[in-house]
Amino acid sequence: MANYLITGGAGFIGSHLAHALVERGDSVRVLDNFETGLEKNLAPIRDRIDLRRADLIDAAAVLSACEGMDYVLHQGALPSVPRSVKQPRPSHETNIDGTFNVLEGARQAGVKRVVYAASSSAYGNQPGFPRVETMAPQPLSPYAVQKLTGELYMQAYWRVYGLETVCLRYFNIFGARQVPDSPYSGVMARFILMMMRGERPTIFGDGEQGRDFTHIENVVSANLLAVHATATLAAGRVFNIACGQRHTLNETFGLLATLLGFEHPPIYGPEREGDVRDSLADISAASQALGYVPQVGFEEGLRRTVRWYRDEFAGQKEE
Repeated sequence: MANYLITGGAGFIGSHLAHALVERGDSVRVLDNFETGLEKNLAPIRDRIDLRRADLIDAAAVLSACEGMDYVLHQGALPSVPRSVKQPRPSHETNIDGTFNVLEGARQAGVKRVVYAASSSAYGNQPGFPRVETMAPQPLSPYAVQKLTGELYMQAYWRVYGLETVCLRYFNIFGARQVPDSPYSGVMARFILMMMRGERPTIFGDGEQGRDFTHIENVVSANLLAVHATATLAAGRVFNIACGQRHTLNETFGLLATLLGFEHPPIYGPEREGDVRDSLADISAASQALGYVPQVGFEEGLRRTVRWYRDEFAGQKEE
């Protein structure tokens, strides 16, 4: 049994990690300010975790949360490209200053390894697919810059202080517990809830932009592998976490419409500032160094996700 701190542990990804660790018998501490996280995400395991309500920019609280921990899974962030474009300062403070506090807390507390939730937005819209970790970053938004800065800090703390860090660049994660009714929600969650309500979702752009959609179970698997991967193979490195497949938004809409029995076309709107046009990952580095293999494919992930939203929002039946 090991001791884990999950920052942002009440959020979409963090809560899945908390459940997985508790189920296998590990000790879990969650740090969350509940700005985007939800207490109900942790309700089934609430009596088996140490839950601390605090903000990442509170350095003392972060240090206290790190004390006694073996590993930190740093998922806490203010997510969303559009949000960072509209409100760059709060996302900067959380995503950069907060990440610095996590690293300092982990270093002072003697944590063995920090696994960091990085972002594929670091690649930007540069030519060349699939995306390989050796490509020069070209971030397009404040959020992308902030997450990339976190990567650089992680690598610096490994080189300078010997704190083992592993950065996982997530590609378009979807699945159960993703908040569907915020203007900053992920496309999959938003599409599903709107279709269930009989509303036509908006696709920003022509819909032919592609995404390497990655089911949440693949991300959980990657994090748990990253914790114990051999340091000589993983420490100080950045890895793509995805499925290595590209699916357009038009294709995704069509599959969801079939699963939900939705018979209306989408609405098309202008492209959003800061959005990356396409994503497709090379996952060979993660496979070789971490032993990462996607556990859930795209269509199976869609079926599981639709099933969860139907159960969770049973009162919002399709019209």
